Amino acid sequence: MSVYYLDASALVKRYADELGSDWVRQITAPSSGHAILLTEVTLAEVAAALAAKTRMPQGLSIEQRDQALSRFLQDADESFLLLALDRPVVDQAVELTQRHRLRGYDAIQLATCMVARQALEEELLPLPIFVASDHDLLAAARAEGLAACDPVNPTASQ
Repeated sequence: MSVYYLDASALVKRYADELGSDWVRQITAPSSGHAILLTEVTLAEVAAALAAKTRMPQGLSIEQRDQALSRFLQDADESFLLLALDRPVVDQAVELTQRHRLRGYDAIQLATCMVARQALEEELLPLPIFVASDHDLLAAARAEGLAACDPVNPTASQ
């Protein structure tokens, strides 16, 4: 069993076809046995990404978006481990924005994974692999000592 922390840019690939979707679907399938960690804010980020896809030319239909969103929210309740967005995470995210080229929610994603890594390490559990499709975010994750993976090219990432 591996532990994966997925940010929204990676997780949306499970629900809408993009480069890297097959790999994300493989690691997030319940039959894979992997633990999938998310921060609570990912719920809003994935919902927004799916809505944006309905506004794109040849994007998702409203029915496809609604089905994808419903499936995602069900998976979040039943299969994924949602991590709280609390003040220590926000404080860490603030520090990360000063060390790396990160947007606010990207800093929240990375900070949440770093807090989870510390808790897993203390319990002698497998450490999380940070998964994102954002080069700046992946670079920051690696600089902070995380194993990091881009679902578009997963074998070259870690």
